[in-house]
Amino acid sequence: MSDFQITRDPFGKLVYTGADGVAHVGVVPVRAFPIAAPDEGLSIVGPDGHELAWIPRLSALLNPERALLEAELAVREFTPTITRLRAVSTFSVPSTWSVDTDRGPTDVVLKSEDDIRRLGNGRLLIGTSHGLNLAIPDMAALDRASRRLLERFL
Repeated sequence: MSDFQITRDPFGKLVYTGADGVAHVGVVPVRAFPIAAPDEGLSIVGPDGHELAWIPRLSALLNPERALLEAELAVREFTPTITRLRAVSTFSVPSTWSVDTDRGPTDVVLKSEDDIRRLGNGRLLIGTSHGLNLAIPDMAALDRASRRLLERFL
């Protein structure tokens, strides 16, 4: 049982009510390790940017709070998965990539080779010029043509 409560107000904002009974409207959940350990370490941050609560494990929360936090995190951490690279405009950067994702086809701009981060075990995280992150959960699972295009940037 937690000593706080997470709810939504009528405007859809998250509300954190601590053990002291004070409600904080417009809080934001922030994962400490969103890629390496998404279930471990979650901070509830107030609208002023200060931490209001620390949650060691998201899975340890009761369902109403956990469901609200997971829904909010899903919106904040929107990361489409690349399923295929169709084409690249050039093999130097900046480069426009035409890709298929689990959310549909799109074109993204890669500013630098440094925007491709290796996460281990064939996983990649690609940051675009618009601040969107795209994931490749297993580079080896991509089709041969996609792997060949991607390898030119790695």
